[in-house]
Amino acid sequence: MPPHELQVEWDADVVGGDPLGFPGYTPPRPESVLTGRTRDYALIEGRFDVLGGSMGAAHGERVVRAYRRAIDERLPIVVCTSTGGARMQEGMVSLVQMARTAAAARDHAAAGLLSLAVFGNPTTGGVYASYGSLADVRAAHAEATIGFAGPRVVAHRSTSESAYDAGLLDALVEPDATWAWVDGALGLRATPLPRRRQPAAFEGSDGTAWGEVRLARATDRPTGIDWAADLCSSWTELRGADHVVRAGLATMAGQRLVVVACDRYEGEGRPGPDAFRLVQRAVGLAGRLELPLLTLVDTPGADPGPESEAAGIAGEIARTFAAMDALPTPSVSVCVGEGGSGGALAMAHGDRLLIQRHAVFSVIAPEGAAAILHRDAG
Repeated sequence: MPPHELQVEWDADVVGGDPLGFPGYTPPRPESVLTGRTRDYALIEGRFDVLGGSMGAAHGERVVRAYRRAIDERLPIVVCTSTGGARMQEGMVSLVQMARTAAAARDHAAAGLLSLAVFGNPTTGGVYASYGSLADVRAAHAEATIGFAGPRVVAHRSTSESAYDAGLLDALVEPDATWAWVDGALGLRATPLPRRRQPAAFEGSDGTAWGEVRLARATDRPTGIDWAADLCSSWTELRGADHVVRAGLATMAGQRLVVVACDRYEGEGRPGPDAFRLVQRAVGLAGRLELPLLTLVDTPGADPGPESEAAGIAGEIARTFAAMDALPTPSVSVCVGEGGSGGALAMAHGDRLLIQRHAVFSVIAPEGAAAILHRDAG
């Protein structure tokens, strides 16, 4: 039996009625959602061929019961959606299922269990705005219609690509690659990161402080994401809108963990507010799933520009410090190049801080310190 096929179907006998006596409406048999367990996880799978995958009372009840069973059996849950949203023919009885299913998803998360979602074409309305969007890691089929309001309600079409570009999705997958992505996210198969810069030995320092800075900034030196690729046998992206910082649900030496890795070669290598929000998301996930955290730090410092200031970068750095400090699981931080000021320290505030040979960590970049102390960055 393939790992994604159901071993046990749940609640096939839970079917809906016609609470409003809606003209011409016949409650569907079967329902618009299938629930059950596979070998490795609980499954909630929408059926668009049944009234457009719409969520009525029976759909909502099946979903709530699936989350409860997953909690009882300590199972991760995989949500595969294909839906137009709430079921109009059941009115408010349908609408309240958004609150019920969202609460069930929250309970599953509070139990320290992982949830994944794959949004099919389409995924809109009440399912997207309830349990679908509460998954820890979210993927969507390429070119799918994804959005709160469907195309019959608003003129524009929201796509999976636009959601991905906005950092609302962690991956775009082709339909026939859905189960491979699920297996990778669950740590059931290797999904390595591509390597770009190979680890290298750095010799030839002239023994001066400035010589060490130059070695830390060497353009052929592997940065954090390169070390993540070298260390991790499996990587499922936790995607943010600022790619100076990357995060992943990963496997290293057989151990599941969460990794945060800087990419100093992305733009100017300075993380903005979105980057720190991603770090907070990764740290929160590690704590809730009881996984260790590894951070690979390499940045001259946080982005000091006016857009970052207006977007609250100081507050996001502060919240990152607080999240790292509150993390209940073990954490290790490694400065693999340059650690600059509070922007770097926020990601390095782990139980253990290590630093590579010919890496540097300072209160501010040397040029900034020179400008402050001597009014001359040179």
